[in-house]
Amino acid sequence: MEKKFNISQHILVPEHIKLNDEEKTVVLKQYNIEETKLPKIFLKDPAIQHLEANVGDVIKIIRKSPTNVKSIYYRVVING
Repeated sequence: MEKKFNISQHILVPEHIKLNDEEKTVVLKQYNIEETKLPKIFLKDPAIQHLEANVGDVIKIIRKSPTNVKSIYYRVVING
């Protein structure tokens, strides 16, 4: 049996969090943006496999930043 490597635990992969519907609505309203205008992330992206994401979900990505403590990005999941 082959042991799979969990890419989300790698030091170079930023934290990915799937937002629930309420959080998604708050983010879209806060930035006054439509879901379709968000940057995209593929459903098959290895970094979100552990999240059990679906097309249309919004993923919050928290990256470490050299000029800031952390930077937050949002991506919408697309099929591809």
